[in-house]
Amino acid sequence: MESLHKNKIPLYSSRIIKTYIAFIKQKYSYVNIGEILSYAKMEPYQVEDEAHWFTQEQIDLFYEKLEKLTGNKNIAREAGRYGISPQALGSIREYVLGLAGPAKVFEIVGKVANNFAKSSIYESKRLGSNRVEITVTPNEGVEEKPFQCENRIGYFEAIATLFNYKLPKIEHDECFFKGGRVCRYRISWRQFRSDFWLRIRNYAALLISMISLGSFLTYPKIALLVILPILALVILSLTLHARNIERKELKSAIDNLRSSSDKLLEQINMNYNNALLTNEIGYALSKQMDINNILLNVVQVLQRRLDYDRGAIFLANEDKTRLKFHRGFGYADEEFNTLRNTGFHLDKPESKGIFVVSFREQKPFLINDIDDITEGLSMRSLEFAKRMGSKSFICCPIIYEDETLGILAVDNIKTKRPLIQSDINLLMGIAPEIGISIHNAMVLEAKERQFKSILRVLAASIDARDPLTAGHSEKVTEYTMGICKELGLPKDYCEMMRVAALLHDYGKIGVKDSILKKEGKLSFEEHDEIKTHVVKTQNILEQINFEGIYKEVPNIAGSHHEKIDGSGYPRGLQGEEIPWGAKILAVADFFEAITSKRHYRDPMPLDIAFGLLEKGIGTDFDKEVVEAFMRYYQKTSNWVPEQEILKIM
Repeated sequence: MESLHKNKIPLYSSRIIKTYIAFIKQKYSYVNIGEILSYAKMEPYQVEDEAHWFTQEQIDLFYEKLEKLTGNKNIAREAGRYGISPQALGSIREYVLGLAGPAKVFEIVGKVANNFAKSSIYESKRLGSNRVEITVTPNEGVEEKPFQCENRIGYFEAIATLFNYKLPKIEHDECFFKGGRVCRYRISWRQFRSDFWLRIRNYAALLISMISLGSFLTYPKIALLVILPILALVILSLTLHARNIERKELKSAIDNLRSSSDKLLEQINMNYNNALLTNEIGYALSKQMDINNILLNVVQVLQRRLDYDRGAIFLANEDKTRLKFHRGFGYADEEFNTLRNTGFHLDKPESKGIFVVSFREQKPFLINDIDDITEGLSMRSLEFAKRMGSKSFICCPIIYEDETLGILAVDNIKTKRPLIQSDINLLMGIAPEIGISIHNAMVLEAKERQFKSILRVLAASIDARDPLTAGHSEKVTEYTMGICKELGLPKDYCEMMRVAALLHDYGKIGVKDSILKKEGKLSFEEHDEIKTHVVKTQNILEQINFEGIYKEVPNIAGSHHEKIDGSGYPRGLQGEEIPWGAKILAVADFFEAITSKRHYRDPMPLDIAFGLLEKGIGTDFDKEVVEAFMRYYQKTSNWVPEQEILKIM
């Protein structure tokens, strides 16, 4: 039971299977890879995910099907040799070659193996300059199979050939699968040619010394004049030949080291530039508080600074049921329309598209050939990919504190530049910055919605005291925002005016109902009581801790009954003494009040109401504000001034 349980534990990196697949495509192109993966209970996207690990059971099933389809009993060993080939190693080859020889590679094979398999413990021991011993001990409970031993031998053989050596000699006297305690491999390879010729030179020197000594004792004169110069010339020739070969070998090793160093420096520079880019994006996003602006900045930086043809950002809706497109670059108009009209279901367990899986599992995916994962996609996903012209792409989850907010996706269709792991590393460095900014913007938007809802409730609580004035504050706010828009005022100022308009009559909470709801004409005393509402409004609002531009709210709300000529109340301000926002509120409040029904009168006709506004220019109202309101009202309603109708007639 314990071993059965162990077979279910992820032990092998997806990179092993990815190498097998690359090998199959190269040598056995007729084999249906999808059939093998399906039999092994592997998903194509899992193979592409370098962070995914497979179980012993899946590996066994994969090899079982592969051997059956190819009919090759030695395929595991061949795949091992391919695993160290330049095609499979890619940029890692430069690092391996930089180690200058197979001995060093074999020394660190155990550390490297842990990045690919957790099934065994590797130990390496150097036996000589061209000889090592590697022991592999399967972990307790893990049931490796003989083909894995053959696969390891293939890897060991390939390491030597990578340095232009012939296949090494591998002695495998003790094998775990043949009753041994461990798998023990003694690996030896031919040394450099220069070492061979230096040994020939040394043996020749020893032989020549003996010949010279014998000749000198027998024929001293001939030995001194003829034999010794010839023998010295032979030794010198052998030495020069060996040194010449040695120079070439050293040059090759130095070239490998130089190439490796250059590649590593290039990678360091790339990492440094990526870090700078991530910092730049973080700095740019930190100044944005609006989600749309955040996403716009991201796609602009990606388009300007990174080598991708197209990019898109998808965000989940509020209840996390759909993944919707928000911003992108590089797409044609028709493709943008497709993106806008496409949503990915997050609430359906059967949804297995790469974007959905990336969102759910919080993992990035690099798909270099979408044909490799077609069997795992729905018809809808395939049709979407076809319409978008996608062949290879990367998608990364946008995460904030373990919560997935969306997906960042990029691809290349024009440049044909292959997407590689470093692209994932870069995007996964950027994605958290986006996640933090989006989260902060969402929090601010939520607080703003909460703030606005509180304001509406406060305003409605005053208006609701009298059914005839219900909705007054909302209507005044609507007119106020219309005037602000016509005047082209900044967004922040408009938001401040929204607050001031909603709360401009809040002081009426301190006025008696008998006065507010009186159906007849108010007495002088009652009128004076009504006037106190603006002072009460300002006093109440000053108790609220308004920050920034919102600090103007109490003064503006408390000054909306001031008049240009100084005849208003409560302070009798005039002209420039009156806050600009209060002049706007004065027009909006006056027009709403006279065009609505009150206890003591019916609503005024629009022409008369606008006539009163125009008449009050310069005494009660600011001319620019009145004209802005009239423009706004004409644009948003069917009202046409009477004089304009007469002109038409």
